Amino acid sequence: MKLAPSILSADFSRLGDEITAVERAGADWIHVDVMDGHFVPNLTIGPVVLESIRKVTKLPMDVHLMITDPDKFAPEFIKAGADWVSIHPDTCSDPVRTLNKVRELGAKAAVAVNPDVLLQKVEPLLAHADMFLMMTVFPGFAGQEFIEEVLPKITQLRNIIEERRHAVLVEADGGIKADNIGRVVQAGAEVIVSGSGIFKTPDYAATIRKMREAAERSKK
Repeated sequence: MKLAPSILSADFSRLGDEITAVERAGADWIHVDVMDGHFVPNLTIGPVVLESIRKVTKLPMDVHLMITDPDKFAPEFIKAGADWVSIHPDTCSDPVRTLNKVRELGAKAAVAVNPDVLLQKVEPLLAHADMFLMMTVFPGFAGQEFIEEVLPKITQLRNIIEERRHAVLVEADGGIKADNIGRVVQAGAEVIVSGSGIFKTPDYAATIRKMREAAERSKK
């Protein structure tokens, strides 16, 4: 299991220090939520911020594009340092072309799936993606309640991937904390995004340790 703290819940007045702190605490990736105020009702950060934080860590940068024009902006985020780029297929005129372009530019391509999107709708993209990001909240704001009903869909996706022998990771994001991470890992997620579940706790290292222990227990 890889843990990717989401900087959406970090203290932006000291963002570089926050990223360094979670890296020292045992984070595997850094998750960056990009929102444009159109696809989701919130505004966050652009490529300039990613370029700045790229300088303070060597951890993989996992960028989730919740924007209406990923074809225009994905190259800018990759240039700024994104290692992974997640897109929502319904924001692209040709999702396959968008995913292929992300790969051509040197990043890993991921498909983001909202809680109300049927797997059948996005399943054909498995052959063109390196990861599927299963949203366990509706994107837009940090601190939302985890949606339990997504867990069976994560398991269904994991089974499809194994049956077809695709080399695709399963990521989960939204409301995941130490008290529910075990169920998410048990369902089949391999990369866990957590924002407030880490950044709103007093001891990042202790929290990450508890999350890993809970994930390990869920596998027994």
